[in-house]
Amino acid sequence: QVQLVESGGGLVQAGGSLRLSCAASGRTFSSYIVGWFRQAPGKERDFVAAINWSGSNPYYADSVKGRFTISRDNAWNTVYLQMNSLKPEDTAVYYCAAALGLIRASLVEEYDYWGLGTQVTVSS
Repeated sequence: QVQLVESGGGLVQAGGSLRLSCAASGRTFSSYIVGWFRQAPGKERDFVAAINWSGSNPYYADSVKGRFTISRDNAWNTVYLQMNSLKPEDTAVYYCAAALGLIRASLVEEYDYWGLGTQVTVSS
């Protein structure tokens, strides 16, 4: 069992930056792929970025590539999402999620555990 808690959301102007954190509790967190997803009002939950257990080979949605960076610190059971050059279209609730037993995961249904989300609002 893994519990996930997101933090770091807020209101920022376009072009600004935020860093989201996902703190995990539970054993063997380092064995999980951890991903970030986002959901805007009235839209589906979309993949943003994910990272494997070792922290190597992160992968991103095309819409955030070059602007967002995912990283993890297994010693602190925390995964980060650094978001730079934010745009109004990045406004959404951001969720972190954990998947076990996969090499790569970018679909909602591939993830086993979810946090409650943190709101990110980017003003123009």
